[in-house]
Amino acid sequence: MPSGFDTLHDYLPARIGASADLPWIPADTPGKYSKPLRFFADDRGFVELLRMDPGLVMPLHRHTGEIHAYNLCGTRQLCTGELIGPGDYVYEPPGNVDWWKIVGAEPMIALVVVMGAVEFLGPGGTVRLRASAQSQRAAYERYCREQRRPALDLTDR
Repeated sequence: MPSGFDTLHDYLPARIGASADLPWIPADTPGKYSKPLRFFADDRGFVELLRMDPGLVMPLHRHTGEIHAYNLCGTRQLCTGELIGPGDYVYEPPGNVDWWKIVGAEPMIALVVVMGAVEFLGPGGTVRLRASAQSQRAAYERYCREQRRPALDLTDR
């Protein structure tokens, strides 16, 4: 092996996670769940699976960083009227403000990469709630404690 590498593991920068072992964390909104996959260090963002039941609305929100979302199943309708179904990919630039809803009879599941935070907006554009790597990690750890299950280290180092 090249000098400085003691094991094959030293060659592998990838961190493989078994998402089947991770719980779906219920949100305050009934029918909305997230499955955390990775929390980026320094509160830079997070990666999750997002699941929402038919009829639910993702309320008006703003992104402080870019968003990448890949629909795995179900359909959501963007505030522009566009339908996003299985296999569709959506990129949202920093500063994007939008809302959308789940349409059809099937729950929507999307793989979402959030850079920065998501700010949920109230009247006059006031920020009423902020979802960041820090807040999502805290919700995951709290849920694991309540369920008496170990919380895995999902932090990017």
